[in-house]
Amino acid sequence: MPELADLNDIAVFVRVAQFESFSRAARALGMPVSTVSRKVTALEERLGVTLLQRTTRKLSLTTQGRAYFDQCSEPLSHLYDAERVITQTQKKPEGLLRISGPVMLEQESFYAFVSSFLKKYPGIQVDLHFTNLFLDLIAENVDVAIRFGDLQDSSLVAQRVGRSVRHLVASPEYARNHDLPSRPEEISQLPCVLINARNNETEWHLVSGRKSVKVHVTGPVAARDFHIVSAFALRGHGIALLPSSYCDAHIASGELVRILPEWSSPEIFVHAVYPTRRFMPSKLKAFLDELKAWEGPLWLPLR
Repeated sequence: MPELADLNDIAVFVRVAQFESFSRAARALGMPVSTVSRKVTALEERLGVTLLQRTTRKLSLTTQGRAYFDQCSEPLSHLYDAERVITQTQKKPEGLLRISGPVMLEQESFYAFVSSFLKKYPGIQVDLHFTNLFLDLIAENVDVAIRFGDLQDSSLVAQRVGRSVRHLVASPEYARNHDLPSRPEEISQLPCVLINARNNETEWHLVSGRKSVKVHVTGPVAARDFHIVSAFALRGHGIALLPSSYCDAHIASGELVRILPEWSSPEIFVHAVYPTRRFMPSKLKAFLDELKAWEGPLWLPLR
């Protein structure tokens, strides 16, 4: 395949032909007249033809120059249009934003946050995908994912947006029918409701100040998301280790009670992750700014 002429040289030639003047084209392009002349000459030498007829009074296209101009000017215009569209998209938050997150985000508070975001940026549309699986963001064409805990993929860019902690809770019915533990190790002798979102949960890591303990747990119910764990804890099937967003309201209403309230899971961070930091689209930057500023109930604010 023959090598193409330099696109910049072609663009300069088209400008000269449009203005019928080296000096006016130079002013429009913001470059010296000598540079404009040199680029046109380089293009003519590359093509082996004379494109412009130069005289002291007039500049005109040759027959071959006219044919070349007619073929190049429209495609070049399309390239300028494409660049302008992309540049405007980068500056103005608009377009489709694909967001992934765990099933625990399927709550009214998060829907309200997204609704507020869309009203603030009416040029943006969102595609929400809730799953407890860690998707390949590039393969699945996801713009941003919200993830809790340790990050598995070091190639992703991550921004902390909050903190999360889980509390030991049970229903009042469960509390009446069982001898409640006085220390964490006794939990291993009691039925629990477990989460198995990614790996089957067989032990709970609990902390209290500087004290730390790992407790082996079993129980009649294991589920893939906290909605289900919460539902079965409310129905008295065992002690659950629930994020505060799933149990605070139930504790306040008396539907759940804290077990060993001085103990909880270690604090974890909530991250917004995305594939690359280079040339961040304005729609993604707008979403990240709003997410970091959000004071919703699904996680605790950063200190």
